[in-house]
Amino acid sequence: MNNLSDLFGDLADQLLGTQPAPPAILVILTAAAALAVVAFPVTWRLARNGITIAHEGGHALVAVLAGRRLSGIRLHSDTSGLTVSRGRPSGPGMVFTLLAGYITPSLLGLAGAWLLSTERVSLLLWASVALLVVMLLWIRNLYGLLAVVLAGAAVFAVSWYAEPQLQAGFAYAFVWFLVIGGVRPVGELQARRWHRGSPESDADQLSRLTWVPGIIWVGIFGLVNLAALALALWLLLWPALTELTG
Repeated sequence: MNNLSDLFGDLADQLLGTQPAPPAILVILTAAAALAVVAFPVTWRLARNGITIAHEGGHALVAVLAGRRLSGIRLHSDTSGLTVSRGRPSGPGMVFTLLAGYITPSLLGLAGAWLLSTERVSLLLWASVALLVVMLLWIRNLYGLLAVVLAGAAVFAVSWYAEPQLQAGFAYAFVWFLVIGGVRPVGELQARRWHRGSPESDADQLSRLTWVPGIIWVGIFGLVNLAALALALWLLLWPALTELTG
């Protein structure tokens, strides 16, 4: 009994306690690495699956919070996804459900940046594992199952086995990827709308529900994500640059 209490006590200390701040150069290098992954087509094509997981998870979470019945989530090898929920086909619940997708990766990244700014690397990593486990329960296709399991296994392995410095590097790279990678899909969305139309996109569905033009919704996605990126830069990159130059 005492051993079990000690185990839970150690876990609580690890989750809720703080870890030493990493060197400023690590913060800068992980930001540069995340930017490179997002910028280059080859790496983006693979890494974009992580943004899709967050995107569809955002739809699912808000659908549940809005009182809709979540039917399932599908993730596809072309990095697209689909979240199906049941309820009123219009109204605020449906609007917020559609709105959540494109802004969730950036908002998750901003929340992660705040945790890192308070030196809570372990809490960030274990919260990420918990979210992926919950999402796994709603996956309804094989590719989606594989993508979420691999993502969860990677985060779990780092959380459980890696040294603190490696955990910090992974956590910072992960957060930078979310806030930087959350911006690019908004541009890709508008490019599709310009070139060949995208009537089933979140922006166009929102337009039909609200009579607000789709380009306005794309602009809202972009502004929210750019604001999240700016705040993350202020929380993490600015202190690191100040430390190096000061």
